[in-house]
Amino acid sequence: MFRWLNLLLLFSFIKYSETTIVGNISIHVTGQKGENTTLPCDIKARDIFHVILTRLSKNIPVCETEDCSGRVFTKGSCDVVIKDLSFSDAGKYILRVYYNNAPEPQIREYHLQIHAGTSVKKGEDLELDVLLINADKVERSSSSGWTELWTRGHGVSSDRLTDRDGNLTIHEFTVNDTGTYRVLDSEGEILITVTVTESRTDSGSPGERKDDTAHKSWIIGLSVIGALAALVLLGFIIFVAIRKYQCPNGDYMEGHQRTEEPGL
Repeated sequence: MFRWLNLLLLFSFIKYSETTIVGNISIHVTGQKGENTTLPCDIKARDIFHVILTRLSKNIPVCETEDCSGRVFTKGSCDVVIKDLSFSDAGKYILRVYYNNAPEPQIREYHLQIHAGTSVKKGEDLELDVLLINADKVERSSSSGWTELWTRGHGVSSDRLTDRDGNLTIHEFTVNDTGTYRVLDSEGEILITVTVTESRTDSGSPGERKDDTAHKSWIIGLSVIGALAALVLLGFIIFVAIRKYQCPNGDYMEGHQRTEEPGL
């Protein structure tokens, strides 16, 4: 009796394993923060009546068309579109596609990676909202490879870093802090990649900006003085030319008048 029961349980376990593994394809998808991305299912539209999308063991509401209030909807046969991506969307997704005449669904597994770029002024704080619930490690690229900045359970690796409310903050940003940052999950899969550059707008300390402004003002002042001097010199040249032209004519008229006076 017990032997037959054990065989039945073993058969049920094998059957369940087969239905969850068959058709399970892992697909890597990348998307840009703030834009849309598509999770392709690559399944023919043959009597599909329902799709279920799960992440972190929770079902995600999926609209049948784009014209809905949600951020997730289906397109084509069963492709799933996620709108206005944020860092919190990164991670693993499971899509189950159910057919009318099939007892078991087709399963697709996705790993969504989010890309972004940002720039920071020298001396300011760089705040990255990347410490997701499924984040295990944050690294930065360097000449010697990847340097760990934060790990789950151990926190930050430097006193220039703080970990608070899901944000990783780098204080007093320097040129050495530029580069690529990535967030990994516990399986070593990349969740987020951020490229950080230095902002050149209004760079420099207040004293440097003040000196630069004074230097520019001094140059502008010299330019104005030079222009005025050129105008004065041009006016003087014109005046001399006019006087030189008038003087011979004046002598001729004066001599002409003198030769006519005796005849009067």
